[in-house]
Amino acid sequence: MSMHHRRGQAVFGVVAADHLISLGCVTGDHGGVLKCAGAGGAPPTTLAKFTLNSPVDFYDGYNMPVSIFPTGGSGECKVVTCVSDLNWNCLKDLQVLRNGCVAACNSACMAFNKPEYCCTGAYSTPVTCKPTDHSKVLKVSCLTSYSYAYDNPTSTFTCKGANYVIRFC
Repeated sequence: MSMHHRRGQAVFGVVAADHLISLGCVTGDHGGVLKCAGAGGAPPTTLAKFTLNSPVDFYDGYNMPVSIFPTGGSGECKVVTCVSDLNWNCLKDLQVLRNGCVAACNSACMAFNKPEYCCTGAYSTPVTCKPTDHSKVLKVSCLTSYSYAYDNPTSTFTCKGANYVIRFC
């Protein structure tokens, strides 16, 4: 699926509804309603943030491939894409299974809720919060995506005045 995006909005992926009547989604559900009214999907979800120059974010987890193609604009207008589907490479302790198959991949913060993975407490600065083995797996597949709280040098781009095509697939 491709869509055109307006600046100042976040876009996230939702995977397959369980039942068309209840509209509950396997991953990325937003309260069982078809129109999310601005609410984000329940993690883990692949999140493409555009507000305040934010990058594609796997800090909240991953549920589907996303590519972003800027057109026009000035500055660092880079294509953001993954070289592989992270669900195939997800570490066992981060997997979200549905019917025996990996439906999504949690972030280490979502899975373990510990300061060293969430960059909180004693780990709340760029000096003390470092990439983990878990975030490194995400980074290998998606070099220009945000894989942990302080993953700014390779994941934040400033592209002014661009339009974007966002492709979930």
